[in-house]
Amino acid sequence: MIDSDLKLAYFFALLHTLITGLSFLFTKTALKFASPIDVLAFRFSASIIALMIPVVLKRIHLDYAGKNLLQVCSLGFLYPIAFFFFQTVGLVYATSSEGGIFQAVTPIFTMILAGIILKEKTTAYQKVSILLSVAGVVYIFIMKGASLDFTEVLGISLLLLSSIASAGYHVLTRITLRQFSIIEVSFVMTLLGFVFFNVVAIISHMVNGTLNQFLTPLQNFQFVISILYLGILSSLITSLLNNFILKRIEAAKVSVFGNLRTVVTIFAGVYFLKEQLFSYHMIGSLMIILGVLGTNYAGRDSQNRKSPV
Repeated sequence: MIDSDLKLAYFFALLHTLITGLSFLFTKTALKFASPIDVLAFRFSASIIALMIPVVLKRIHLDYAGKNLLQVCSLGFLYPIAFFFFQTVGLVYATSSEGGIFQAVTPIFTMILAGIILKEKTTAYQKVSILLSVAGVVYIFIMKGASLDFTEVLGISLLLLSSIASAGYHVLTRITLRQFSIIEVSFVMTLLGFVFFNVVAIISHMVNGTLNQFLTPLQNFQFVISILYLGILSSLITSLLNNFILKRIEAAKVSVFGNLRTVVTIFAGVYFLKEQLFSYHMIGSLMIILGVLGTNYAGRDSQNRKSPV
């Protein structure tokens, strides 16, 4: 029987996938009015404001006294700073399809790092399930006409670093949550993201002589709604959810849930943007879902048999 905390963790994992999968629609809207770096700056500004309200009202308590701040700051450096920075700059030199493909391999990196650092064991069936999920994402992108152009070395390298940063975040979070509370970890991550991306955005505007235009997108209602979704739901809430999940579920199992975002994004595009649904979408989605189920349910069976590979 699964305990209530574990059931809640899996529910939160599905909720996290739904929120981040739908974030693609709001990101596309926000990018109509601002650059990627500006969107990230506004996104984390919304996050930190939303988080500061309960802190100021003393509804939540933060206590970093006597704790290893370097560890939690290292986590914040991996995610959101390194992850979003490498991904954003990488996409300047590579295609979004290549970004999707490299993001899909994150569970493989997570499985390797979790095995080395956390000594987490995965069965042969789980390894196959993770590869099946990754293959589902890659299959969808290839069928859409995407390919990997390795002549774009810089873009590919940055996207690869983004995936590794994401994998490192999943692993390091498991360690950091032994000492810090979920809200303490999320606060540092959000604060570092706010400071870094706002500084980069402001410097960029100063160099281009457009500092007076930095706040202009906030005059558009669609942009504001998109930023509120991305900042509060897709950054802050998902950070809290993910930290809760990683406290209760192994890193490799959590990471593979990320590939479900592709499924959510596809069906959100069909429903909201009236995009076409092709057979390869269905086949790839089925591969992803079976991979996620296999990774997680096979893990419970293997623990009961106590025969990890």
